[in-house]
Amino acid sequence: MTDGWAWDESLFEGAAAHYERGRLPYAEGFVAALADELGLDGSGRLLDVGCGPGTVTVPLAGWFAEAVGVDPDAGMLARARLRAARDGVGNVRWVRARAEDLPAGLGVFRVVVFAQSFHWTVQDAVAATVRGMPPPGGAFVHVGEVTEPSSTQGLPHPTPPYDGIADLVRRWLGPVRRAGRGFLPGGTPGGEAQVLAGAGFAGPARLRVPSGAVARRSVDDVVAWVHSRSDGAPHLFGTRLAEFDAELRALLLASSAGGWFAERVPDTEVRIWRTARA
Repeated sequence: MTDGWAWDESLFEGAAAHYERGRLPYAEGFVAALADELGLDGSGRLLDVGCGPGTVTVPLAGWFAEAVGVDPDAGMLARARLRAARDGVGNVRWVRARAEDLPAGLGVFRVVVFAQSFHWTVQDAVAATVRGMPPPGGAFVHVGEVTEPSSTQGLPHPTPPYDGIADLVRRWLGPVRRAGRGFLPGGTPGGEAQVLAGAGFAGPARLRVPSGAVARRSVDDVVAWVHSRSDGAPHLFGTRLAEFDAELRALLLASSAGGWFAERVPDTEVRIWRTARA
């Protein structure tokens, strides 16, 4: 991870309750696109590292004989169990652990997924460990959002005032981004492709799965988005959380008289690295 910052268990403390409501979904067709690209047929095992509330684990589980979701946050795993039960998915095992704890006796996996979580790990060490977990021809998969400006034309409501929200959070928590009990002045590291190449993976192949959806967001949805993030996790505001939320809601209502917002759901980008075939 970034020099000067160390992971601690409060990174997403309290965020799980806000995650499913606050985060925009992945593109609806990304699971089918990934299954087609990898030739998934209901066999083998899936490992989802940093699984959060099961956002990717649960919809992918049906394409495997067994899925394992790993996350260090107990609240996230509790939400993941609820999601699996709600969706009738019974072939998932949930394990509380960090990526750095792998392989953790979990065995061999046809596919290992990191959905916007690899950047929180000690990347060189985790990549080297994960390289030994899939069989020959297995896959390391990163799932993320396509980060590019999207058009606001034709939206039925204004977009959330993200710049104003960021200013408000900085005013409450200070100018340097918070992350758990520490600070991330330069954000999380990139360079994923170089790290995985150094670990012996080949690739990546890239899939861009179009969304085309428009999300209608309430004030409550946007508040949930703020608290689903590591830099806006509820515990960071301590005993003044309700006071911060009141100010945040006032900002949002001033930005939309009806209290509704809209934004385009970003396309989903899937990057696939492979292990060498025997």
